[in-house]
Amino acid sequence: MTPPKPVSYEQSGVSIDANDRMVRRISRSVTSTHGPRVMALENGFAGLFRLDYDEKLFKKNYKNPVLVACTDGVGTKILIAQKMKRLDTIGIDLVAMNVNDMLVQGAEPLFFLDYLAVHKLDPENIARMIEGIAAGCKMADCALIGGETAEMPDLYGRDEYDMAGFAVGVVERKRIIDGTAVRPGDVILGLASSGLHSNGFSLVRHICFKQEKLSVTDRPDEFGGATLGQILLTPTRIYVKSVVSVLSGYKVKKVIHGMAHITGGGLVGNIPRVLPDNCNAAIRKGSWPVHPVFDFLRRRGPVDNGEMFRVFNMGIGFVLLVAPDFADSIRDKLEKCGETVYPIGTIVPGSGKVILK
Repeated sequence: MTPPKPVSYEQSGVSIDANDRMVRRISRSVTSTHGPRVMALENGFAGLFRLDYDEKLFKKNYKNPVLVACTDGVGTKILIAQKMKRLDTIGIDLVAMNVNDMLVQGAEPLFFLDYLAVHKLDPENIARMIEGIAAGCKMADCALIGGETAEMPDLYGRDEYDMAGFAVGVVERKRIIDGTAVRPGDVILGLASSGLHSNGFSLVRHICFKQEKLSVTDRPDEFGGATLGQILLTPTRIYVKSVVSVLSGYKVKKVIHGMAHITGGGLVGNIPRVLPDNCNAAIRKGSWPVHPVFDFLRRRGPVDNGEMFRVFNMGIGFVLLVAPDFADSIRDKLEKCGETVYPIGTIVPGSGKVILK
């Protein structure tokens, strides 16, 4: 009887050699995000990160540090990237969705890890994904110190993939921002979004592709010559450097009383998460320009205005609730850091809700 021929892992659809090539290919992108707190560990099973420096010149001198951790993905925006065969921009989205969340607590991002799940491990494609993640980490001043790439041909179809991210940051305990200091009279400053960011894409895809039968290469008049795909894949704005810079200028006074990252749920769903029970946020609709993509979706749906504000950021990606005497100076500092800032409302007595006026 002829013995059966030996089978290999590669015959089952998983290539160890491709993984080794991928690791070599992404090395430069990963190390480009490293600063002096990342500890070298060649062929390590985990990443090492010092909470503080040994060098006196750069020592942080944390007194009571609290670690802050987040995890998130980019949802069905990935399906748009797959349609366009664009693999770099969603890496920025992945970082943004995590670091913008931890920023709400006043935390400085320290390091980031990624998880990529693919049908087939193509070293060049993975490298493009990692280059996007590394670009996002640089925008957020955090180090990409590790990750995992899983090749699962039985779970993902050809050209399909998914990604998730994990971030860890730090904040001094006495500097944690949790919204308890918010009070009537505080000014609500809104930081402009770059567009849809990474939320509401199930509704976006339903309107654009199922209902309107559009293509990612179509150029609707509203977008000034840009393709639909370019507008939809615009990366999420990362607010870390700007907000951390402002926070560092108020080491004693607590003039920023609350912050919110405007993700799924929009302004009406996210601001209440940082409001005391005795306060409302009165938002003035029309006090900031709305990106054309939102009006495009509202009309093409059509989508009710209330639903628009519950699903999308509507042009405001991050908000700060600040003491009124400092609102102008904080706005000025943020604008010098490159943000577009709008006073969009005030905090009034209430019951923990957002009131759209």
